[in-house]
Amino acid sequence: MEQRFTTHEPPPLPMETIPVASPAPLGLSVLAFATAILGCFFTGLIIPFQAVTVRGAVGATFLIAGPLLILAGMWEFRKNSLMTATAFTAYGGFLAILGLVFMPNFGITAALGGNLNLLLGLLFLCWTIFTVVMCIGAFETNMALLPTLGLLFLAFLFLTIGQLSGANSVLIKVGGWLAIVCAIVSWLASIASMLGIASPRGRFRFPLGRRMAVVE
Repeated sequence: MEQRFTTHEPPPLPMETIPVASPAPLGLSVLAFATAILGCFFTGLIIPFQAVTVRGAVGATFLIAGPLLILAGMWEFRKNSLMTATAFTAYGGFLAILGLVFMPNFGITAALGGNLNLLLGLLFLCWTIFTVVMCIGAFETNMALLPTLGLLFLAFLFLTIGQLSGANSVLIKVGGWLAIVCAIVSWLASIASMLGIASPRGRFRFPLGRRMAVVE
């Protein structure tokens, strides 16, 4: 008598129920890394102040950090985290554009001639306006991201005014230092996110204040 063996495989899980690791620590760390490099470039910390010789290296750094941040933003969309997804993706695109401008091989700087400050001022102005929108959204979504976005807004505000006012070195350096502080805060938010995700009920919790929530 012939016996038939059948296997009962469970049906595939729908996409919304498949667990996905949080990309927030990666996005916050890359954001901090790129912002720190930008701040060092405009303050003269470690590297010469706006040195043409290091502009290409800074541009290459942005070209690498930009796509990484965009990838983190795409996975945040997969996690249904609209706020961080929008912030990471938009800032990644901004970094990629800034990297193209700084890279000498593309000839953008040479084609602009003496108008590089105006182009940078316009880019910083657009990102400043966008960051205001993100700060408003952060009030109602995730308070852990608000200090980072607030400092980022101030940094780009000073960089915008400095570039559009004829490359005012004082204002540009103030914006650069604010960018460095923003990077430190973003790294702290990344640590808080990793600790909260790895052990949500554990004893290792990063102090962020009563209203702060973990970025997931």
